Amino acid sequence: MTTLTYKSWPFKEAQKLRKRFQESPNIPVRFETGFGPSGMPHIGTFAEVARTTWVRHAFEFLTQWPTQLIAFSDDMDGLRKVPLNMPQQEMLAENLGKPLCQVPDPFGECESYSAYMNNKLKEFLDSYKFDYTFQSSYEAYTRGDLNDGLAIILKKIEDVNAIILPTMSEEKRANWSPFFPICEKCGRIYSTRVTAYNTENNTIEYICNREEGIVKSCGHRGTTSIFNGKVKVGWKIDWALRWYSYDIEYEMYGKDLIESAKLSGKIVRLMGKKPPTGLSYELFLDEEGRKISKSVGKGLTIDSWISYAPLESLLYYIFQNPKQAKRLFWGIVPKSVDDYLTGLNNYEILDSEKQPDSTIWYLFNKGVNVPYYRSSINFSLINNLISAVGADDIDLILEYLKRYDSSMEKFATIVEDLVNKAMNYYRDFILPNKKYRTPNEKEREMLKRLRYELAKYEGNNEDEIQSIPFTVARIFNESPKNFFKMFYEVVFGQERGPRFGTFVQLMGKDKALSLLDTVSSI
Repeated sequence: MTTLTYKSWPFKEAQKLRKRFQESPNIPVRFETGFGPSGMPHIGTFAEVARTTWVRHAFEFLTQWPTQLIAFSDDMDGLRKVPLNMPQQEMLAENLGKPLCQVPDPFGECESYSAYMNNKLKEFLDSYKFDYTFQSSYEAYTRGDLNDGLAIILKKIEDVNAIILPTMSEEKRANWSPFFPICEKCGRIYSTRVTAYNTENNTIEYICNREEGIVKSCGHRGTTSIFNGKVKVGWKIDWALRWYSYDIEYEMYGKDLIESAKLSGKIVRLMGKKPPTGLSYELFLDEEGRKISKSVGKGLTIDSWISYAPLESLLYYIFQNPKQAKRLFWGIVPKSVDDYLTGLNNYEILDSEKQPDSTIWYLFNKGVNVPYYRSSINFSLINNLISAVGADDIDLILEYLKRYDSSMEKFATIVEDLVNKAMNYYRDFILPNKKYRTPNEKEREMLKRLRYELAKYEGNNEDEIQSIPFTVARIFNESPKNFFKMFYEVVFGQERGPRFGTFVQLMGKDKALSLLDTVSSI
């Protein structure tokens, strides 16, 4: 076990978790993440699995103990509404209220709706090489994994009610029960209402007469066992039941589930075990600062992100301070990539004992096979170059970049991937918003003077080249801010752009002079 102290947030979480144990446990320490298979896995699913994995890795590094990550899918949950983006809307409407594992797959590829979504989740996690154990709620219930916990809940039904009922409105209390029996006649789960508890034989009596929203009921009365998938418990109870049954030691949850976590913690204590250590994280927001839940809005998905930027840049962004809300929109992509590349640049020069506190260490499985990158070429620089010369010739872009940084050959694979992704980003997000403007007479004179001053400069120092526009602005009694804004709008068709010195070194002096000739004669 390491004695070093690390300050990154996963290590702080790992240290909290370590305090739960007096000695090394005889089974792997279990972490859990949850998935609701009513829709496709999304960026929130990805972030929760990634963050939990980072804590897991920090914990393994601290303790050298075996661990396990359980990805739990709540596929016994009922279909509450028809998702608008699904085919076979009528078929799904007919199956409202049934457990997702009993609803037919609208795509016709799997045995059920949830089987399709579960496969998508596993493909999703596998494609990003997460290490996890998948657990279906349906399998857990029907296999009997949860039977012992269910028996305790039934035995302590009055104590459970005393915890949950005060948190509910008066109108909901009368028909509430921790148990949701599956109607033996119509197969629905949200249309049933418990009428009696039989603790002596672990059964409950129910009637299928509750219509919730547009969920139908059939009026059937019955008695059913609470074991082996005949019932499901409600969300807050179900969370506690998993923790109890699988000895979960760590689980994260969004800020909107803090109260649910507190109630579930009380339930699992009532059942005789400690709730897991956990972290409540802030939610993702869209560009306007509104909460993002099942979808990320603006088309920003994991698959689309990796067409515009390396996956590691998204992970780098997600890693930073989970207690801070993060906006997810296309404008964050360039800075996220540049931050990631800066992290790569800095990683190699860190002392080996300090590397585990670096974001890069987490992104590459505890520092395994971290790519070597020591270059000044970043995503913003590539985007600025593409803005100047166009997005159709990769070889030309690479030629300019080699001129700017002669060591680029060492990182050619990384840089070529960045150029390809930057071109996609430029075509879809920068080019449509470009608005070139024609310079007025004074501005033409300023651009001609800029061309003159650059032409007579004989050195190759980026900072000295950068000083030239400031000299021109002073000659024309113009503020540097207004001069650069004019330059970028005329030359790049946008309000911001690269440093002038960087731009000239990228393009080469002859090309820069030719471009200034063109724009000053418009």
